[in-house]
Amino acid sequence: MNSEGVKGSALGMTISDADFNRLVQFVQSRYGIDLRQKKQLIVSRLTNTIRSRGFTQFKDYVDYMLTKGSSEDINQLLSRLTTNYTYFMREMGAFDFFKGRILPDIVRKHQRDKCLSIWSAGCSSGEEPYNISMYLMDFLGPQASQWDTRLLATDLSVEALTKAKRGVYELPDTLPPNWKKSYFVPSEGGKFAVAPRIKNNVIFQQFNLMEPIRFKRKFDVIFCRNVMIYFDQATKKALAERFYEATAPGGYLIISMSENLDPGTKYRRVGASIFQK
Repeated sequence: MNSEGVKGSALGMTISDADFNRLVQFVQSRYGIDLRQKKQLIVSRLTNTIRSRGFTQFKDYVDYMLTKGSSEDINQLLSRLTTNYTYFMREMGAFDFFKGRILPDIVRKHQRDKCLSIWSAGCSSGEEPYNISMYLMDFLGPQASQWDTRLLATDLSVEALTKAKRGVYELPDTLPPNWKKSYFVPSEGGKFAVAPRIKNNVIFQQFNLMEPIRFKRKFDVIFCRNVMIYFDQATKKALAERFYEATAPGGYLIISMSENLDPGTKYRRVGASIFQK
């Protein structure tokens, strides 16, 4: 391995430091994803894609992406470089706090308008927003039909959103047995499809978290878990500030156990990975 390039797979493709830095800067400036320590990952995950597109070297591919790359090209690039990995009942401590403290709080606040505003930011393949919806239905019980509980779920990856909208999964043993019966219907190959009343409660939308947050309503709760691990400190701080402005007074931000907010955040910590405005 020399100072100018990193060897690829058996195909022997390399990327120069200059092209690596150009691609890293492009992805970070537009999408916030920090790839500065990911040179080998970029080579290994993009080599086959680059070859299949007819490029013989990284330089030509980087030139193309920076000048002519379509939204489809960008989606393909980001899907190769990020890992859309999630599952039902992930980090149960956060869900326990949501069920035991946050839901009673926001339902009490909205007794008059009966409208909850929740955002799953970086929803990946959809398990998180569907999970949240199940907790909502469980908590509200027979009154659920009287409430507007539709929640927004966004992600940068079109591939992840396609899977999320389809809503067909293998279910883990950690899922409550009554949920499997109430909120899913059997599908092919031993998998299960999300039941219509849960599926219809989630609005999926592509959204880049680097963009200004200009949704109509302030959010009672924002879930953004295992997303900021891709960002550098400055990007995380700026995103948390945008989240704060998009949070309703007294509202909550839930991140993952492997993440943290800047010590100077305006949010106050109320749980291990939970913050309140």
